[in-house]
Amino acid sequence: MAASRCASHRLLFGLTALAFALIAVWDASGLDLALARLAGGTGGFSGRDNRAVILSLHEVPRFMSMIGVVTLLVAVRWPFGVLHRLDLRERFRLAMSVLAALVAVSLLKNTSRTSCPWDLAEFGGVAHYVSHWDWRLGDGGPGRCFPAGHASAAFAYLAGWFALRRLAPRAARVWLVTAAVCGLVLGLAQQWRGAHYMSHTLWTAWVCWSVALAIDVAARRIHDARNARVLKRKQ
Repeated sequence: MAASRCASHRLLFGLTALAFALIAVWDASGLDLALARLAGGTGGFSGRDNRAVILSLHEVPRFMSMIGVVTLLVAVRWPFGVLHRLDLRERFRLAMSVLAALVAVSLLKNTSRTSCPWDLAEFGGVAHYVSHWDWRLGDGGPGRCFPAGHASAAFAYLAGWFALRRLAPRAARVWLVTAAVCGLVLGLAQQWRGAHYMSHTLWTAWVCWSVALAIDVAARRIHDARNARVLKRKQ
């Protein structure tokens, strides 16, 4: 069993590394600005102050994400639905994984010197475009725009796939697709408003996935080590 888990984790690490490389290629392609120019111009972004978009694809999803976190915390003690298949530790780990992903993205965002597209001079702001990889160089704007914090409201729930994939694979796949699609929709909505570049959304997904993977690997290793100690005492 432990060997099987190690092989699975090696595959996941490989896929995660591949995703990192592909997103880095996207970064280098210059398509971020090209897509931003499709949504905005010298007069700014038409969707920036669209109340319907702000409410339906910003405020409501953020509120629902908060409700989701509270629900997962409550479900640690009182599970429901497919969460019945997880033991107490696994339910707690799921809730903590979602929270950890949200915190990780928030910390990165609040220390970033990268400004949003709507802050660029060519879109009516004052900043100039600087790659978010150039941490030493400011762009003349307010910063704090990388990665996409709003998309993490959905991408953080990618952790559900790790929690359920062994005991409820079908539910895990549904959870994975739902979190990924919702995160992408939220990211695209913010991109249309000029709040983020596509790379911001992609890196948010990668960070949330990586946090969940790291917690899953750590938990499985602790579990295997504990079982090994128990077995040794019985011998």
